[in-house]
Amino acid sequence: MSGGNAAAPTVAELRIVAFGGLPEIAAGADLAALVGDALVAAGLVPEQGDILVVTSKIVSKAEGRVIAAADREDAITAETVRVVASREHPGGVTRIVENRQGLVQAAAGVDASNTPDGTVLLLPVDPDASARALAGALRERFGVRLGVIVSDTLGRPWREGQIDQAIGAAGVSVLDDLRGSRDSFGHELVVTQAAVADELASAGDLVKGKASGMPVALVRGFGHAVVDSLQTPARALTRTGPTDMFRLGTDEAIALGRAEGYDEGYRAGLEAARRYSETMTPES
Repeated sequence: MSGGNAAAPTVAELRIVAFGGLPEIAAGADLAALVGDALVAAGLVPEQGDILVVTSKIVSKAEGRVIAAADREDAITAETVRVVASREHPGGVTRIVENRQGLVQAAAGVDASNTPDGTVLLLPVDPDASARALAGALRERFGVRLGVIVSDTLGRPWREGQIDQAIGAAGVSVLDDLRGSRDSFGHELVVTQAAVADELASAGDLVKGKASGMPVALVRGFGHAVVDSLQTPARALTRTGPTDMFRLGTDEAIALGRAEGYDEGYRAGLEAARRYSETMTPES
């Protein structure tokens, strides 16, 4: 027999259910009403602490962010604030950019999938505001405290493949800040902050899929991350500005360094020539 002082076993469980039943979303659609109706039809009436992971595409469609675009590249340019890196390849050019939402991602989030030919989908203008509107309406309808995450597909530096991440959030703590706490050996955690909203977005995508006709997933069992306030923006997860350690791609950084080095050297050479000329006498 084992000793009587052993810790009692613990169990953690998370349930994630994707559901369909939503029509093709058109501009001006009441997305909260449609999602709420689909939840009820699927027998998934929200409970206290539930979280809905909503694909950004249906949010964009409801907000009229479908535009005609004969050239997707022009649409990408229009949504770009800053180019981080670009690479040519047999299929064209891939651009990693910072977009108007403050996200760094390929093609500024402009998407030509799940939309009619000749059109592209832009991201919601303010994904956090979109999440707040959805969460507020659904909380009022069902009378429970729930959270909403708006997700989109992003690539990751140094990793193949893409995952869904949170680009909008409301009513969900997007970061679990563990700094100052201690691990099981008593060591203080100094930098650990779990990107909860991103992890939930990725988990939701595992059941939603990309072409399954199920753009929303309900997460149950993670209620400790759901809070009263709807002011929990996913924008807080972006690392741009002074904290951005990888502001440029390698080729772009090298090119910038060369240009700046050339300019600095040129100015230094002019200054040295000026000083030398001042030391010269007419007889020299």
